[in-house]
Amino acid sequence: MTEPNKAHDQVHDEVAGFYAKALSRSSCCGSSCGTNTAESIGYQASDTSDIPNDAVANSFGCGNPVAFSGVHEGDVVVDLGSGAGIDVIMAGHKVGPEGHVIGVDMTGDMIERARANIAAAGLANAEIREGLIEHMPVDDGLVDWVISNCVINLSPDKPAVFAEIARVLKPGGEMLVSDIVVEALPEWVRADKALYSACVAGAISEPAYLAGLRAAGLVDVEIRDRLDYDTGQITAMYRDELGGEGVADEVVARAAMEATGKVSSISVYARRP
Repeated sequence: MTEPNKAHDQVHDEVAGFYAKALSRSSCCGSSCGTNTAESIGYQASDTSDIPNDAVANSFGCGNPVAFSGVHEGDVVVDLGSGAGIDVIMAGHKVGPEGHVIGVDMTGDMIERARANIAAAGLANAEIREGLIEHMPVDDGLVDWVISNCVINLSPDKPAVFAEIARVLKPGGEMLVSDIVVEALPEWVRADKALYSACVAGAISEPAYLAGLRAAGLVDVEIRDRLDYDTGQITAMYRDELGGEGVADEVVARAAMEATGKVSSISVYARRP
């Protein structure tokens, strides 16, 4: 195994450990993380009324990709980084008994929690597969929709993720993901392991994100929604995400100030030709 892959493995381990611990405290990568509710990141009460409370409380996203997508009955959907299962369950209700939803996650505790939540929701058309989003355990050309909620920014190999999205989509298949993009962060923020897991330090720029999707062969790439974070929102996001990590308040404040004007949550659409 080459050194870059070893580095990628280390990032995966650190992120998985972070989110396994985060199950004991709800948090998110969203615009109003201080409120700590699914509604604060784009879900409506009607979206979550028939979803187990555990899946809602342990949502870690920055948007609601299912609500704004064109997922229909009978579709096959893959959710990248499915966490405790909120978007898998929502998609499962949308695709109906003739459709199928596959969640992909690498964190054992999250997988166990999501499977329990799917069972509690009574869904027979949804499953969670253990794996990396850079190497999805999904067949070629299987999928009508790829969705993801604030996860791709955590990948140490985003071009591989974009290539995998293109691989698993059917011809004409579509992607709609919510994610974090950043501009020109200082190196000390990039290098901080805790800040990486807090969804900012590992994120790439919006132009690089769109270019990466196009380089993977996807077309009609566009931003459908965006929110630029202010200092208070970034501070709240860091504090929620890093509350159990022993990160000093002054580090959080400095990192938030350094990131002000450079962090956005976006909803990105693309299609396989």
